[in-house]
Amino acid sequence: MSGNYYFGDRPDQSGSPVRKILIGVCLAVLLCAVVVFGVLYSNNAKLSKVIPAFGKSLETHEYDKALTMYRDIQATVLSEDPDQAESDSPEKNVMKSMENLVYSRVDTIEKSIRADRYVPSADDRAFLEQMGELTGARLSLWLQSLCREYLLGTIEKPTLEYIFDQIGTYTNVAAAAEPLRIEIDTIEKYRGDVQTAEQFYSSKSYIPAVEKFEEIIASTSGFVNEYAQSRLQECEKIMYDPIMKECDLLLETFKYYTAENILSDMARIFPDDQKVQAKLLEATSNTSQVVDYIGSVEMICVKPLIADTALAFSSANVSSTDPLMLTTGEFKAIISELYANNYILIDVRTMTDQANADAVMQKTLKLPENKKPIVIVLENDNYSAYMSGKGLCSDLLLNDQGQICGEYKNAAGQNVISRDAEAIGILDAFVETHPDFSFDGAKGIVSFTGYETVMGHITNADQVDDRNAALTAVGLPSISPSNEDIINNQNVVTAIMTRLKETGWTLASSTYGFINANSCDLETITNDTNKWLTQVGTLTGPVEIMIYPNGDFIKGSDPRCGFLKDNGFRIFSGVGPTAYYAFGDNYLYLDRALLNGDTLRSIDYSRLFNVSAVYDPERTIR
Repeated sequence: MSGNYYFGDRPDQSGSPVRKILIGVCLAVLLCAVVVFGVLYSNNAKLSKVIPAFGKSLETHEYDKALTMYRDIQATVLSEDPDQAESDSPEKNVMKSMENLVYSRVDTIEKSIRADRYVPSADDRAFLEQMGELTGARLSLWLQSLCREYLLGTIEKPTLEYIFDQIGTYTNVAAAAEPLRIEIDTIEKYRGDVQTAEQFYSSKSYIPAVEKFEEIIASTSGFVNEYAQSRLQECEKIMYDPIMKECDLLLETFKYYTAENILSDMARIFPDDQKVQAKLLEATSNTSQVVDYIGSVEMICVKPLIADTALAFSSANVSSTDPLMLTTGEFKAIISELYANNYILIDVRTMTDQANADAVMQKTLKLPENKKPIVIVLENDNYSAYMSGKGLCSDLLLNDQGQICGEYKNAAGQNVISRDAEAIGILDAFVETHPDFSFDGAKGIVSFTGYETVMGHITNADQVDDRNAALTAVGLPSISPSNEDIINNQNVVTAIMTRLKETGWTLASSTYGFINANSCDLETITNDTNKWLTQVGTLTGPVEIMIYPNGDFIKGSDPRCGFLKDNGFRIFSGVGPTAYYAFGDNYLYLDRALLNGDTLRSIDYSRLFNVSAVYDPERTIR
């Protein structure tokens, strides 16, 4: 069977009308293609000669001719349909090449004028003027960028004025240059303010940057005003997401007063933003009017808590646990009593003004009316081996919810991980239920040594020998952590440190070796401090609080204390049963009241809580 198909009559004859039509169409298409390709070839051949001719005109100083050539190409490009034009058409490529030739020479002249105080030759001036808008636009942009540099402090006035004197009167530049020249004195007046705003911006202090730019805008016009307007818009665009993220964390961690201040500024900057308004309402719903507080500041201190009283108060352990520690039940009862007695947790650093690095000044506390400030110190959360098997925690961990927990073995030998096992988790949970117990999310101070461990984790190879000696002393096997183990421990501890700081805790040192500081010479203090800074400080980040072990403080005028101050410590704490603080030469000193079995029995703490209401009955039974 034939496989051929035909339209109309079968082509039995060579003169079929359909066949003639098809042949004619094909010939017409072929002819058009030949014409189009011929035109394109001719056009491309013509374009290929433009660049050499343009370059030759520049070499022979025929600048009017070169400019005419450029304008012809530019007119062709501008006449193209924007929707149909190719981004890299031959004409555009030729125009770009012409511009590059001109701009290269302009740039060379500009650099010479600026760096070498070059006076353009007659030919250079002819080139810069006679190339019309091609060089004029480039020079005008240069002058604008120089004014911006002057505003930002990267060029000085004599150099700027010299450049204006050289090119500012050119016929193709004068219209743009003269208004800028007039504004040089105004730029000089506001350059300090602009640079301050830029410093805020570069440090991501966006709200102060916005405020400074707004201040500049309100008092200027022209170049400075336009610059500030553009930077303000950029700042508002970039600041929103990070600041709102910061506010989310502030609200999550009960820092309502800080959140309120930031969100109030955001509400002014973004007045129609509903998300800002909603978060501002959440913050203000949890704040009260604050007043100046004048009076004493209480500081109390506890060591790691007793999590299992059956173990802690057994006949084998009671002599080492009962005198020195509180139980978790006692700590819970104490903070409940403090809350009922109108105490409020504060960050001790808010007592100081450290704007001047060489002078710690007293700062008036602002607190809700009728509230009394208190600072809680958790001392030496390092979990030495001697605590093993005594109903105390062995380390700190983060649970799946990112909450800080203590880990211990109970009397039944079971491993327990719980927020209720240590003071950090207990206080965190209490503030979650009673956020008004904390002023602006403050929790307390956690102090660390580096001896044996940090938080129960070996974070440096230097700790291993001390840890093994301590383990051997209590009849436990020694350990040999690998480098990988130590790195993993560092990661665990760093994560906990980060979470502590996020949730209102302040970190402090209790020296590396928990030494009695005032009994040590300067060399011992120096070596101990350097070990703390290199082994523990790398995990905590910078700290400014020293909790002297056993209250063995060094006077502020002592060279040994001077060494500590030189290493960033500004707030020091000794021991005393009553509230006491004093400002000295670039430091703040406070006494802390120790809370443990012995002091509950021997010291009158009735100003803080009812001892009989908090005293754990297990102590009496045991």
